[in-house]
Amino acid sequence: MAVKEPKFEIDGVFLPPEDESPGTVYFCEVQFQKDEKLYERVFAESSLYFYRNRERFSDWQVVIIYPSRSIEQSDIHPHRTLLNGNQVYRVYLDELGNIRSLPLWVAVMVLTTVEEEQAPSEARYLLSRTRDELSSPDSHAIIDMVTTIMAYRFENLSRMEIESMLDITLKETRVYQEIKQEGREEGREEGREEGREEGRKQEAVNFVTRQLTKRFGELPLEVRSLVSDLSVAILEELGEALLDFTSVVDLEAWLQARIN
Repeated sequence: MAVKEPKFEIDGVFLPPEDESPGTVYFCEVQFQKDEKLYERVFAESSLYFYRNRERFSDWQVVIIYPSRSIEQSDIHPHRTLLNGNQVYRVYLDELGNIRSLPLWVAVMVLTTVEEEQAPSEARYLLSRTRDELSSPDSHAIIDMVTTIMAYRFENLSRMEIESMLDITLKETRVYQEIKQEGREEGREEGREEGREEGRKQEAVNFVTRQLTKRFGELPLEVRSLVSDLSVAILEELGEALLDFTSVVDLEAWLQARIN
């Protein structure tokens, strides 16, 4: 029997320093939704990676981060040896204590779990602490993480409201740049679509105008203006109806009926 591998994806793989060879490789999984086969997948992925790179590493460790114990897989019995040993570390963010007493990098993760009414004040505290304790580029990374978390937690608020809530200017943060880039892309796509629609309409106007000119000669300016203002759907109707017109009067009557 042959076993075909599924597609494996690991949230984070942390390699040992180059001068520490062979060293320990760390696997990190951040799990914020219930997955009843999480441990099966994580242990299969990490074991496979370690197997394929055995000559590079002397050991492997797994860190799994949960917002709370309620998200953890229900049936852990088959994995009791690993889970009860010192090779797998489970972190429950809501059990780490007061967010203000934690290291900044840990506190940022805990920010995702605090109550919504507390989140703004805790986020402002972390931003202030970041400015006091860290220098670039580490401070920028923390600020980006905090603002991104808050933007997603309060997605119903505008950019100005988020800025006011955090007492920060989002203009230079990553989340603002991403939103701005998305806006540019959407705007370009809308512009392309509008351009295509305008092109289709212009083609229809030119076609109908040429056909009418062939039948009745040069059209009065007001008639040409009326034709130019028609939608693509009405222009298509006109393209079929004009074969039945015997004079410009018929055309004008048809246009007035559609406009009115």
